[in-house]
Amino acid sequence: MYLIHKLASWLETHWAVPAYAGWVILGLTTFFLLAAANTLAGWLYVLGGLGLGLLLVSAVLPIKSLQGIQVERLPLLPISVGESLNLGLKLSNSTKMAKSLLQVHDHPPKNLGVATAHSIDEIPAQATHTWTYTLQPQQRGVYRWQNVQLRSAAPLGLFWCRRSRPVKAKAIVYPQILPLQQCPLLDHSGHEQDRQRQAQQIGPQNNNEGVTRSVRPYRWGDPLRLVHWRTSARHNELRIRELEMFAGGQTLVIALDSSGDWQPDQFEQAVIAAASLYAYGQKHQDQVELWTAQMGLQTGRQAILETLAQVQAGEVTVAPFPQQSVIWLTSDPSGISTLPRGSCWLFWPNPNAVNHHGETHQPQGQGVVIDSDQPLQSQLQTSMTVAQRY
Repeated sequence: MYLIHKLASWLETHWAVPAYAGWVILGLTTFFLLAAANTLAGWLYVLGGLGLGLLLVSAVLPIKSLQGIQVERLPLLPISVGESLNLGLKLSNSTKMAKSLLQVHDHPPKNLGVATAHSIDEIPAQATHTWTYTLQPQQRGVYRWQNVQLRSAAPLGLFWCRRSRPVKAKAIVYPQILPLQQCPLLDHSGHEQDRQRQAQQIGPQNNNEGVTRSVRPYRWGDPLRLVHWRTSARHNELRIRELEMFAGGQTLVIALDSSGDWQPDQFEQAVIAAASLYAYGQKHQDQVELWTAQMGLQTGRQAILETLAQVQAGEVTVAPFPQQSVIWLTSDPSGISTLPRGSCWLFWPNPNAVNHHGETHQPQGQGVVIDSDQPLQSQLQTSMTVAQRY
């Protein structure tokens, strides 16, 4: 059965294969010709000849009906997981005759959605037909496929013919981006870098007062070291200093430990966290960069989100690690102690990793331990835990 199916598919793509009615007529024609050879009856030869002629014409016409049809793919815009992916094909009839009774088959990768088909009644001469459809991707990635198949049995429906058209497609599905209202982890890193830069510029003298740009009311998660006590006492409520350098020129690096040993669900959470931190950082920083083990430092929204769309756990490290402080996303606590000064971390503990005392390994420094069973968005908006300052 498999060989028969494979032979029929080869005939359909290289020549033509009979439909059900075609097989019936082919059987009757064979019967008439065998009977004519046995009885030498002329009318049986006539019926057999008519059947052969009908079959020959029915096999040639579908092949010709697919000639002169050009296929072009409409542009594909990047989307995020959960959004609708709109795909489209434009079929152009460059001949002087109308093309009728066509089927169009597009075969996107399985992770994008189910392969779909479209039937076309007619494409007039020198005209175009546009077909659009929608998929709902549930997994991030960069998806590529090459061909679109045209199929027809016109006009008699006795033979099927299928031909491929090379139409390259590239669909980019970004990871989900969580709408963070606040992120103490990223805010701390930004203020820490700001403090270090300004200390280098103005020296050690009175750097708490000379670099204040403005004062605003306290928001949950703000570090207490930025409280402006004089203004807070005057207004009888906490007021936070906004530093001049925080709004201009600093770079935050989000580093994803893509070379580590991850649980699949935890790594997907880490990718979502990286994308969400990047989107939040863009609102408060002039520049946010992403580092992964294989791609290294990436800048720019398209490059960063496309890197996050295709990054996989267990990559080979080929890029040097950044020298400045980073936001480190990892499942391995051993590398946290070697991070540059001022770095913070997001840590996904492996439930199977226990020490000889039967306890899970705990990282040192400033960061957030992520519980995979709890909502990720709320955990990214919580204050950091401080085990030991760098």
